[in-house]
Amino acid sequence: MRTTVKGEGGRVKGTCRRTRGLLHPSLFTLHLAVLLPAGVLAQQPLTIPDHGQRLAHTYSLVAWDSATGDLGVVVQSKFPNVRGLVPWAEAGVGAVATQSLSNTQFGEKGLPLMKAGATAEQAMRQVMSSDTMLQDRQVGMVDARGNSASFTGRRTFDWAGGRVACGRAAAATVSDSVRIDRRGRSCQVTGGKGAMIVGRHYAAQGNIIVSDQTVKNMADAFEQSSGDLSTRLLAALKAGQAGGGDKRGMQSAAMLVVRKNGGYLGLNDRLVDISVYDAPDPIAELERLLTLHKLHFFPSDPADLVAISPDVVRQLEPILLREPAGQREKWLAAPVGTANQQFLEALRNFMYWENYDVRVRMDGKIDRVVLADILSKHPSK
Repeated sequence: MRTTVKGEGGRVKGTCRRTRGLLHPSLFTLHLAVLLPAGVLAQQPLTIPDHGQRLAHTYSLVAWDSATGDLGVVVQSKFPNVRGLVPWAEAGVGAVATQSLSNTQFGEKGLPLMKAGATAEQAMRQVMSSDTMLQDRQVGMVDARGNSASFTGRRTFDWAGGRVACGRAAAATVSDSVRIDRRGRSCQVTGGKGAMIVGRHYAAQGNIIVSDQTVKNMADAFEQSSGDLSTRLLAALKAGQAGGGDKRGMQSAAMLVVRKNGGYLGLNDRLVDISVYDAPDPIAELERLLTLHKLHFFPSDPADLVAISPDVVRQLEPILLREPAGQREKWLAAPVGTANQQFLEALRNFMYWENYDVRVRMDGKIDRVVLADILSKHPSK
């Protein structure tokens, strides 16, 4: 495609070729050299157009958990700080992933539309109606009733497309760029470039990925996994990478899960909000950070609670007698040998000091996950 370059007064100065909607860098530089004095080029570095700086080629999945009502997004990209562009979510409302030439209005405007009663598809179509660069976009949405939608523009880079679980409208969505896969009880809709697909519970999408195997793997893993939503989202992301992932490699990842009063001490809705800005293996780092986040921000699973037996006291008492390090006064001034009130208060203070806030208890029990973490960080001396 050729684009006319004009100088002052609208006079034609030359043309240059466009590639995927962006000026070919070498030709763009050539025409700047023709149009500007040599000294200007030396003083002012060339920059990519604003929209080019916001490209976030990635694969993602947005989802709704029918058991808890949690909503979330998980994403990986060969692009730094993908958390700043792609994932959006509001508890009790919906979740959005906006990528390729990311248009944050799908989150900024889409969530209020869903909050007002629009389905994921209706909200997406309304934002799409005013998007002048729609065919450069890719977006997935899910609402708090489990309706999902995924759209891939015609100018996105290969392979690009999305996948959703079949909904009631699946049979009506078949076209040249849409395929329905039925395997046993599973039914999924795959859409390529130029297609919007609608379904239930989740929407997986990706661009500049090796093949459609990435979104297929993500959809399959999400459907087949169990546990809380963050666990299922991570399983989907890992499966997507196993299916080829982003053909350019990996760089950043993010996960956002929301639940009403699900954040720290019930004071906000951010159950999980993790960003891997830049890492050689962002998915492995995301998994590490999720494990750490659950330890410090998720309450104890009742199945993990164990009694503070004499054996547990023997393991913890030496730590309470020597901690906090560098402080004159210790949590315990002298051995007590049993889980009495003095011991429990010392353990409580130690756990707050070590940031186990949401797992502190005074009922003679301790979370065995916390116990294992304490012992690993404070080995016997």
